[in-house]
Amino acid sequence: MNLYAIRAIYRFEMARAWRTLTQSIISPVISTSLYFVVFGAAIGSRIPEVEGVSYGSFIVPGLMMLSLLTQSLSNASFGIYFPRFTGTIYEVLSAPVSYLEIVVSYVGAAATKSLILGVIILATAALFVPIRIEHPLWMVMFLVLTAVTFSLLGFIIGIWADGFEKLQLVPLLVVTPLAFLGGTFYSIKMLPPLWQTVTLFNPVVYLVSGFRWSFYGISDVSPTISLGMTVLFLLTCIAIVAWIFRTGYRLKP
Repeated sequence: MNLYAIRAIYRFEMARAWRTLTQSIISPVISTSLYFVVFGAAIGSRIPEVEGVSYGSFIVPGLMMLSLLTQSLSNASFGIYFPRFTGTIYEVLSAPVSYLEIVVSYVGAAATKSLILGVIILATAALFVPIRIEHPLWMVMFLVLTAVTFSLLGFIIGIWADGFEKLQLVPLLVVTPLAFLGGTFYSIKMLPPLWQTVTLFNPVVYLVSGFRWSFYGISDVSPTISLGMTVLFLLTCIAIVAWIFRTGYRLKP
C-alpha cells in the first residue's frame, strides 16, 4: 500500500478543513449549542426525565449523532466532488495510486473531521448538562463506525452528484428527516405501537439507540442489533464503492 500517497491526499483534505474552520467546526458547534438552549429550555421543562435520565442529558447522544451524520456526509461528498468538478480527479486516477488508497484517503479525512467535531460537541454538551458514559469502548466503536459509514455514503453521493444542488439533495431530503425521526430528541417508546413498528425501518434509529446505550445503558433497540445494523450498512457502502471503481461510474469521461 502506497502510504505516501494516502498521507498526501489525507493531509490535503485535512488542510482544507482548517482553512474553512468556521464552516467545518464553529458553525456545527454553535448549531448544537442552540439545540441545547431551545430543546433543553422549552421541552426539557415539560419533560423532566426520560427513562430516569434528564431530558437535556438524554438528547446529547442524538445531537452528537445528528452532527456526525450530516458532517460526515458533507465532508466526504464535497471532498470527492470538487476534484471531479475541477477535473483534478483524473490526475489522481492516472497516478500510481490504487482505488483502495484513494478511498482510504478521502474517507479517512472526512471521518477524522467528523470525529474531531464529535469530541468538541461532547465537550460543549458537558458545559450545559451532566453527562456519564457507562460503556466508553462501545461509545468509541459506534462513533468510529458511524463516521466511517456515512463518510463512505458521502463519498458515493459526491461521485453520483453532477451538480452542487445534488450534493445537498440526499442530506437535506433523506438523511436529516430520518435523523429527526430516528429518536434523536425522544425515545421511540413514546410513540403509539404502530409507529414504533414503522420507525424500526429507519436505519438511524439503530445508530442513535446504540450510541445512547453506550452513554446511559438505555436503548430502544438491543445494542447487539444496533451494532449489527451499523456493520451491515457499512458493508453495503463498501460494496457500492467497490462497484463504482470496478465499473468507472461517473469517473470515466
